[in-house]
Amino acid sequence: MKRRYVTVDVFTDRLFHGNPVAVVLDAVGLSASQMQDVAIEFNYSETTFVLPAQQPDHSAQVRIFTPGREVPFAGHPNVGTAFALAQAMAERNETLPQQFVFEEKAGLVPVSLLQEDRTIVGAELLAPEPLSRRGCATASEAAACLSLAPDDIRVDTHPPQVLSVGLPFLVAELASRDALHRCAPNRSGFDALLPFDGAHSVYAYVRAAGDDAVTAGADILSRMFTARLNEDPATGSATGALAAMLADASPMSDGEVGFRFLQGVDLGRPSLLGARVVKSGGTARSVHVGGRCVKAMQGSFDLPATDR
Repeated sequence: MKRRYVTVDVFTDRLFHGNPVAVVLDAVGLSASQMQDVAIEFNYSETTFVLPAQQPDHSAQVRIFTPGREVPFAGHPNVGTAFALAQAMAERNETLPQQFVFEEKAGLVPVSLLQEDRTIVGAELLAPEPLSRRGCATASEAAACLSLAPDDIRVDTHPPQVLSVGLPFLVAELASRDALHRCAPNRSGFDALLPFDGAHSVYAYVRAAGDDAVTAGADILSRMFTARLNEDPATGSATGALAAMLADASPMSDGEVGFRFLQGVDLGRPSLLGARVVKSGGTARSVHVGGRCVKAMQGSFDLPATDR
C-alpha cells in the first residue's frame, strides 16, 4: 500500500531551518513495529503517523515515534502535523477548522492553526497535562550529562529538576551563555542518571540578556540532548514545561505570561518558539506552544498493512 508523507520544518519561516518532522498521512494498518522502522528510516527526532480518530468529534489519532521509541506527546510533531494536515485540506479546497483535536497517548491535544492573509503559516498546541514537578538532580549530576563543571549549573533559582506537561525532561538552568555553548552530551553522565522520573533527555537553558543578532529578541536560549546523544533543534514539549514553571514563579496572579524561546542555534537550525501560559489564582492553568512552519518535502513509500 502506498503511504503518503510530507516533511515540515517547524518553528521557522525558512526552509532547512527549525526542527524537521516527517508526517505519514496514510498510516492505517501499520503496526507499531512498522512505525518504529519508518521512524528509524527517516531518522528525524520524531515521525508522526496519522490515523482515523476513535471519537467522531476528534480530528485524528496521532502516534509519535523517535528513532528509539514511541512517545506519548511531543511539541514540534504536533505543530508540524497540524500544519501538514491543514495544507493537505487546503489543496483539496476543504474548509479548514479553527482547531484540530489529536488523540495521543498522553491524552487529547488541541492544536490551533495560525493564518496570515488566509494562508496557513503555523500552529499552536495546548499541552495535554498541567505542569508536574518531579525529582531533582544535583548540579554535579546535571553537569556530568552536559560535559560541564558543577559551577556551570545555576541552582539559586531552581535545582535541575524533571518537569513535564506531557513528556518529562530534566531541566537545568546554566550560569552563562558560554556554558550553554560548551554543552556536549556525555554518555557516562547520561547512563549514571537517566532515565530519571520518566525523563530520558536533558534540556539546558539560560535567560537571554540584551537584544542582539543571536538572541533575536528571545527571552530564553536553550539546547536539548537526547539519550541517543543527539541534539534537538527545537523541543516544544520541554519549552512548554519550562514556560509553565517560569510563569508559576512570576508575580502575576491572573492573566497570560508570554515567552520567546530560541533553540537550535549551535546546530545551524535556529528555531523560534512562542509560549504563553494562562494563570489563574497564581497557578499555571494552560500552556500553549506554537510557531511558524515550512513544508519541505513530500513523497510516498510502499508498505503493506499488518494491523499488529
